[in-house]
Amino acid sequence: MAKLVTILVIDDEEFMCDSCCKVYAKDGYRVDIARDGATGLQKVKELNPDLVLVDLKMPGMSGMEVLEEIKTIDPNIISVVITGYGTIDSAVESMKNGAYDFLPKPFTPDELRLITKRALERRRLIIESNRLRQEKDKMRENFISMVSHQLRTPLVAVQEYFEVILEGLAGEVTEEQRKMLERSKTRIDELLRLIKDWLDLSKIDADKIVNKLKPISLTEIITKTSDLMQTLAKQKNITLKTDIPENLPMILGNKETLEQAFLNLLDNGIRYNKNGGSITVKAKAEDGYVAVDISDTGIGIPKEELPFIFEQFYQIKNKKTQGIDGTGLGLSIVKKIVDAHSGTIRVTSETEKGSTFTVLLPKEVFRNEATDYTD
Repeated sequence: MAKLVTILVIDDEEFMCDSCCKVYAKDGYRVDIARDGATGLQKVKELNPDLVLVDLKMPGMSGMEVLEEIKTIDPNIISVVITGYGTIDSAVESMKNGAYDFLPKPFTPDELRLITKRALERRRLIIESNRLRQEKDKMRENFISMVSHQLRTPLVAVQEYFEVILEGLAGEVTEEQRKMLERSKTRIDELLRLIKDWLDLSKIDADKIVNKLKPISLTEIITKTSDLMQTLAKQKNITLKTDIPENLPMILGNKETLEQAFLNLLDNGIRYNKNGGSITVKAKAEDGYVAVDISDTGIGIPKEELPFIFEQFYQIKNKKTQGIDGTGLGLSIVKKIVDAHSGTIRVTSETEKGSTFTVLLPKEVFRNEATDYTD
């Protein structure tokens, strides 16, 4: 059985409440009234109405205050302002406070029916959109779980078998067999890396990142990620150094995702560098931001390809990049994380001379009784 549409009228005029009730009762809606804002909000909590008509001019709590409170109770409830003091300014202000529409008094039953029909259709679309979004999120979570367990787990097992065979633990391996097994193992390594990057990208939720932002030190993040990448840099005969000033301002960030972003940038700087090359990480405060430059002496990026490097699965294909493994997702992940922090990432590059990736993150300005953190 379909749920009966519930409409609440909040208005201090008895005649207006009675008139609306008659129209709505005739049209088959469940309707209730409140003669002041405080009572109206209590009934909003009790009834969970689909639509609320709110008068702007009432004794005690104003209609504008009621609109703001309705949003906090349930943002999916549709509010329509009804008032005999209608002006453009009051209409604009009511919309800013969450009203869907504005109906000046006096109005006819047909005008009330028309605006009610539009408001309820808006409510239906919002609920349907929320339902579809929840289904999409559930499907994404299920798919991520499936990829993680149904694909990654058996591939890891196959990889381990290859390692056992290559070590000679399952019997003698000829040189030709070894080459074939090593090539196969390399392909599995690449596939596992692709799965990992794709899972990382799928798990990055901007809303969840924003909800976990707190004051953190970029100095700690840069130091930690640089230390983690030193071994790989040495294996590739690349010098990795940092240049970070003391008292670098705090930022408002999510530590886990920012570490992932800087690890990806450093990994790129190592993989696309030259033998005997270098990577330098510098940080400084500027104009409300903390800027981090990651500069390498690598092969560089052709000018015509710069606009596309942050796109998913985009990889530069030329003679210089042959033999460099990658999934084309690393920089996409970085940009998604930086965007979620209300930051900016930009790149300058010159072929054969290297690239510089600059990450700009907003400085955190907060106060407490002991310390004033500003600049």
